[in-house]
Amino acid sequence: MNSQLEQLNPYPFEKLATLLEGCSPPIHLNLINLAIGEPQQATPPFIVSALAEALETGLKKYPTTKGGNPLREQIVTWLSQRFQLPLERLDAQQHVLPVNGTREALFAFAQCVINRETVEPLVLMPNPFYQIYEGATLLAGAKPYFINCVAENDFQPDFTAVPEAVWQKCQLLYLCSPHNPTGTVLDIPTLIDLIHKADKYDFVIAADECYSEIYFEHAVPPVSLLQACVAMERWDFKRCVIFHSLSKRSNAPGLRSGFVAGDAEILRDFLRYRTYHGCSMSLAVQAASVAAWKDEAHVQASRTLYQEKFAAVLDILSPVISVSLPTAGFYLWLKTPIADTLFARELFARKHVIVLPGSFLSRVAQGVNPGMNRVRIALVPPLGTCIEAAWRIRALIEDLS
Repeated sequence: MNSQLEQLNPYPFEKLATLLEGCSPPIHLNLINLAIGEPQQATPPFIVSALAEALETGLKKYPTTKGGNPLREQIVTWLSQRFQLPLERLDAQQHVLPVNGTREALFAFAQCVINRETVEPLVLMPNPFYQIYEGATLLAGAKPYFINCVAENDFQPDFTAVPEAVWQKCQLLYLCSPHNPTGTVLDIPTLIDLIHKADKYDFVIAADECYSEIYFEHAVPPVSLLQACVAMERWDFKRCVIFHSLSKRSNAPGLRSGFVAGDAEILRDFLRYRTYHGCSMSLAVQAASVAAWKDEAHVQASRTLYQEKFAAVLDILSPVISVSLPTAGFYLWLKTPIADTLFARELFARKHVIVLPGSFLSRVAQGVNPGMNRVRIALVPPLGTCIEAAWRIRALIEDLS
């Protein structure tokens, strides 16, 4: 067996199951699970129809790893429209690659990019973080370096605190903007500065932008790493790759459809890796994905529903605890009046609501675990369920005080 498998940490939901063992929640209250970031709003019917219509012919052929022209061309069109990227600068043959959800792609990317022959290669990532970043790093033979995201810095990663020696060993930088779980968004000047660092220290930037379409100020949508490239007139998008998905944008987590885009040379090698990896998107899923990327009306409708949820939940919780609207995403990063693990256990035991302890999403770095005394609350159920959960959380907070 691969000895590096022993380095993998238990997944947050494994820890959560262990934490909740032995609890006997009140049976008169229905279970409300706010721990998993799985959209529960209905998948738009037109996506389901496109999938069904393509099944008969789509199952008769092997799909190519590169994906079909209609999907790649539609992705290029969406990127151009959404992020104001010059259409003539995007090549559907070179700059995009469909993937079976970004979880798979974010993991595989590190295996392709990391050079195991160098001494102590490092992969930098925000802390808290999506655990795939860490697992991908360890199995690629590198070590993770965590950049804390704390309230004192508005939950932005403090890139200025990273030592010169760390940048010198960096081979890959994972970004997550909008950030899971804090909802913060990196701006263009920060991204430009990171691109300059990538040039200086010779590393690749992998920008996880999967929450980019869930935001609350219509006039200020989250920006993309590729927009920073355009601002620099960096038309080859060198060292820069972005990751997008239909899971959150289109409420279609089971479709397992996303894409990577950016540096053509990196994507050429990533395509070669994925060809051997055996990852290709089915033709039926490609057809459904084309339909999804073409339509923005369902995305706007979904944003409106999230706005309603946040408004209702914040109205209920704000009288008893400090809480604010994130910039983007569908998580509340709530500061708890007691230890996060104890709060999560008490909430389940007393109120039959599941949330995820923040310390399960982060590691101790520079003497700090930035997830301690916080919980991640995913406002993914229907509005009425989120309201009921908020009242139960409020009741627990009032009990504790």
